Amino acid sequence: MCLVLFNHDEHPVYPLIVAANRDEFYGRPAKQAGWWEEPPGILAGRDLRSGGTWLGVSRTGRFAALTNVRDPSTPPPANAKSRGGLVTSFLTGERPVRQVLDSFKDQGGNYDMYNLIAGTPGRLFYGTNRDKKGFTEITSGTHGLSNDRLNTPWPKVEFGKEELTRAVSPGCPIDPDSLFEILAAAEPFPDDALPDTGVGAEMERILSPLFIRTAGYGTRCSTVILADREGLVTFIERSFADGQFAGEVRRQFQIH
Repeated sequence: MCLVLFNHDEHPVYPLIVAANRDEFYGRPAKQAGWWEEPPGILAGRDLRSGGTWLGVSRTGRFAALTNVRDPSTPPPANAKSRGGLVTSFLTGERPVRQVLDSFKDQGGNYDMYNLIAGTPGRLFYGTNRDKKGFTEITSGTHGLSNDRLNTPWPKVEFGKEELTRAVSPGCPIDPDSLFEILAAAEPFPDDALPDTGVGAEMERILSPLFIRTAGYGTRCSTVILADREGLVTFIERSFADGQFAGEVRRQFQIH
């Protein structure tokens, strides 16, 4: 997952609005979103190499999304665990949200660098294992996360936040298609606006759009989640193969 845009506890109808893109190598096997048989109660896609996921929701109302940190100068720890397992652990956790996240802080050194957004509609937290600060509660409003810290002003993050803010205006009904249109923006941003994350100017340019399309790597799926204040969750995922639309999954359920 390389871009998570979300509006948190601000909209009069939806305390959680998410629009996210997962970017990955095309050759890495994955299963499209659906209800998991094991562990049960998770609605998410699944990484078939390591068994975890990058974004998902649970029947109990938990939500989590993970991105990696783009920093080629920092190698992963020896025998690093799969970061996708953190999302699975949170979604299936029976302990209070804060206790689960505190346990992640203590285990941070076992994983390559990550960012994690986790919580429930109306109460979200953000944390990263780049430091030992743990998880902090996210303020209400529109936020964006790519492969740096929450709300780092990369062009794709700033553009996405502005577009999402307009799309979820309280006076307008939310059309999921309008959120997918934001995620489909494939135009690179100007070179002078791009960050320097150590991958070189050409790669920064390739990775700059919200929707990435290259010969072997790019956006594999786009996900929209709407959770209303009555506990009804709408989950829509559009899959892509080599940058081309390959299918859609729609699910609705009531949090219990």
